[in-house]
Amino acid sequence: MYQTLIVLDDVLQNAEEIRQAALGLDYAEKTERDYFPGHNSAQNVRIPALDELAQRLTGEHLVPGTEMHGKFRLATAQDTARGGVHVDQCNWSGLFFLSRDSDCVGGTDFFRHRETNSEHAPYTQAHLEQWGYDSYSDFVDRVATPQAKDFDKWERVMTVPMRFNRLILFRPWLWHNAGPGFGTVPQDSRLVYLMFLNNARPR
Repeated sequence: MYQTLIVLDDVLQNAEEIRQAALGLDYAEKTERDYFPGHNSAQNVRIPALDELAQRLTGEHLVPGTEMHGKFRLATAQDTARGGVHVDQCNWSGLFFLSRDSDCVGGTDFFRHRETNSEHAPYTQAHLEQWGYDSYSDFVDRVATPQAKDFDKWERVMTVPMRFNRLILFRPWLWHNAGPGFGTVPQDSRLVYLMFLNNARPR
């Protein structure tokens, strides 16, 4: 038995200060290479209190896992991208929600893959053999990439709603996707802080 999803509310006393700082950052223009809707901050910002909280909640020694750790993402109702249901390449994924409650729409969605009847991508050789795939790359080529935006292949099983000052941490192999963008300007749009963490000292 192990944790796969952690949700914590009213996390930081200075959340509004962080929100205002995030709104003052530079955000990159969209390119055709961008997989997810919205605009990522040009700067990475470390929030030690969140890193420390993630370690305390998981009981693991965690360090930044990708170059995206510590970026903010803004997404309006008009933002689109080529990505869809996916998994992440780390040990824990996290989102810190910074949109005002009065603006929030949706949240983070989790899915079951209909063909394999699984709520997660394969993370053991037994999964691959059970599902009839030769390797993880074979699974990615045949399922994860071509089916990411084919929502007939997926059943949404849960949404963790957006709420200001809410932190969610989850195992990155869970099938998931960002909820819809909303708003028209940065102040009323979807605003999240991204966390991608690796275990530096496996248990």
